[in-house]
Amino acid sequence: MQHTRITFSQLSKRFGKRQILDNTGLTLETGECVLLTGKNGSGKTTLMRILAGLEKPDSCRIQIHRQNGTQNYHWKAFRSTLQSRIMYLHQQPFMFSGAVRMNLDFALPRSLGKHERHTRIQDIATWAGLEDILESNAKSLSGGECQRVAIARARLRNPQVVLLDEPTANMDSEARSKTLEMLRQLREENIAVLVATHDPGLFETTANRFLHIEKQQVTHSPTAATIPLSVAA
Repeated sequence: MQHTRITFSQLSKRFGKRQILDNTGLTLETGECVLLTGKNGSGKTTLMRILAGLEKPDSCRIQIHRQNGTQNYHWKAFRSTLQSRIMYLHQQPFMFSGAVRMNLDFALPRSLGKHERHTRIQDIATWAGLEDILESNAKSLSGGECQRVAIARARLRNPQVVLLDEPTANMDSEARSKTLEMLRQLREENIAVLVATHDPGLFETTANRFLHIEKQQVTHSPTAATIPLSVAA
């Protein structure tokens, strides 16, 4: 995958009289993992939904930087491209009724033949450690298993960016370890990863850059350790 840097700027969002984001921005690069923290209600989820083309901002400009040049866009004109290149995963990923295999199949292009679909599903199941639950009902999975299915489903879409909202919430240590390993693998595949969390210490060895939302602004933090302790409360 070609190295790409995506810059969001002049980003503002208001709900009624409440200003959530005020002329702020951030940059994401393929092959990095960025940690995003902030108190409840600070705008983390709203920001991620805007980045993924799911929530309309009041204003936002986008720059795409590649080796062959830079292109500038307004968010509205670029929305469909955001939705195809950036995958947003909710804290509680939606699972369709039916087997895990079917949930993965939904992510594949309809144009693929039966044999190719089977091969891709088997490959992604091996990558995500889902081989033993491919035929299980997705509605019966644990939180950790649902998150791994969601990440695998996103990867099948060949995204440039994956956004995860509290991906390790309510998981045991084994499930957290498996999820963190999948995020590291996404980085190695030159996919940009942005993780919103209330547990910054858990991701300190996985993330290479740290952001914090406070007072409607996205700011940089040198390390996870410098993020205010109140964030993790």
